[in-house]
Amino acid sequence: MQRLTVSDKTWQALLRLKRSAGGATAEPDRDDPAWQVYSPLVCRSRSSFVIAQVGQSLDGRVATASGDARDISGPDGILHLHRLRALVDAVIVGVGTVVADDPQLTVRDVEGPCPVRVVIDPAGRMPSDAGLLSGKGPPPLVIRDRAKCRDAADTIIHLDAIDGRLSPHSILGALAARGLHSVLVEGGANTIGAFLNSGQIDRLHVAISPIVIGSGPAGLNLPAIERLDQALRAPCKTYDLGSDVLFDLEYRRDRGG
Repeated sequence: MQRLTVSDKTWQALLRLKRSAGGATAEPDRDDPAWQVYSPLVCRSRSSFVIAQVGQSLDGRVATASGDARDISGPDGILHLHRLRALVDAVIVGVGTVVADDPQLTVRDVEGPCPVRVVIDPAGRMPSDAGLLSGKGPPPLVIRDRAKCRDAADTIIHLDAIDGRLSPHSILGALAARGLHSVLVEGGANTIGAFLNSGQIDRLHVAISPIVIGSGPAGLNLPAIERLDQALRAPCKTYDLGSDVLFDLEYRRDRGG
């Protein structure tokens, strides 16, 4: 397992590449674990890139049974998450995460820009006092089911639900139409599971903190399988973040939806 530390030189090179939309010239150390982990977000040979991140305990929990999710990730796991936010164009969460955790989704622990914040909220459940609406940064983009919410605004994207669900492929297409091509899917378990199960993830990062909670919600919700040969498998590298261990899984995204 390699130790992942990010030098200022590497981080500045990554930020320059983001500002140039992947077109700047850089002389990175390609054997540097930090470059291997973060450069796919900014060195894009394809039109878009989607990464999902889960921070969880050793037993796969992202909160206690009562909903306390604070301090599951250690300081280095949180730092890693903020690096991902700083390097992508947009960060996505489902409205359930907004209701439960009231996240800010801003970049605070590293140098770098805040991404466009996106909430999947088909039926308009987001509270009017949500931190995303009153905190730092511009209002989030809100993705809604056209049949359920017809209110219009520049920050609202209406999509047509299929079998009551908004398609991850359609969501990514709508974001790409606004120039948002690199996307972090941050939560919750249903949202990440939907993107992964529909083949719309390029990379999955699972950062595991060395604590055992014993009960509580899992970090991923996927359809049940009967046999292990039906499990989602992918090439995986592991990195020592310090307080947490990172599993970096590389999937082949199905861009047809």
